[in-house]
Amino acid sequence: MAAPASDRAALVAAARESIARGSKSFALASHLFDPETRERAWLLYAWCRACDDIVDGQDHGHNATTVDDAEARVAIIAEKTTAALAGRSVGDMPFDALRVVAAETRLPARFAHDLVTGFRLDAEDWRPRSEDDLYRYCYHVAGTVGCMMAVIMGVDPADDDTLDRACDLGLAFQLANIARDIEEDDRIGRCYLPDEWLAEMDTPPGQHMKPPFRDRLVVLARRLADRAALHEASARVGAAKLPPRARWAVLAAAGIYGDIAREVAKRGAHAWDHRVTTSKGAKLAWVAKAAVAVRRPVADTPRDRILWTRPR
Repeated sequence: MAAPASDRAALVAAARESIARGSKSFALASHLFDPETRERAWLLYAWCRACDDIVDGQDHGHNATTVDDAEARVAIIAEKTTAALAGRSVGDMPFDALRVVAAETRLPARFAHDLVTGFRLDAEDWRPRSEDDLYRYCYHVAGTVGCMMAVIMGVDPADDDTLDRACDLGLAFQLANIARDIEEDDRIGRCYLPDEWLAEMDTPPGQHMKPPFRDRLVVLARRLADRAALHEASARVGAAKLPPRARWAVLAAAGIYGDIAREVAKRGAHAWDHRVTTSKGAKLAWVAKAAVAVRRPVADTPRDRILWTRPR
């Protein structure tokens, strides 16, 4: 059942404010969509942003803290998400935003539930042991968002190949986030570097930010950046399946966020002295580059066999 026009307009306005506060990069890229897709992207973002903030005790992605009741918070998120996906009014803006966009796009519920699983992993203070564990986490907290965005942009939920490419973009974003935020995560007792990677570099758990291990950490951060680049390249191929304006937005976002991973790798041991960001000029440059790239043919190459693939 469609939401009344006045109710939907209020949700869209609140969602637009949320993305403006929470992510300048995504906010800019979203304006490249056609109006209908843009509003749906804002609605989905509002729900994702709110869930993340609830679990981490933060405000639009800023000032994360350690919370004592994280698992209870995830239980509330799961309950409200289930209600929203069932089409029930929740009375909480981000969850009603999910209700509207899920109804309008027939969004598969499994992707939303998979994202909630990612929040549950953080609530349980989960840490990856292997590279496969790392990718599974990235899928749950970001690859799922790529899949949901693809559906919002008109991709058939049964088109697994295109959804794999959309998932790849989410993975690329999250790998870049992890590389950029190693120091911030360490301050709140989190580490997303696999135990096996740390052991390979002879770095004791919890000591990776200490000066004696900084050069070894640089190697791992560059590994994350390299992995992000592979998934970004795969996502660019998948973008060819999208309508032109959606393709423009995706290619711009890929470049903007890809610059974060590239800058972390470039800075080496100084990557965490100051938070890596992308300037407004650089963002606008990617918007222009993406506009040109939209018009270029893209080879329909097979997805690289070495890339991790989301669970079916």
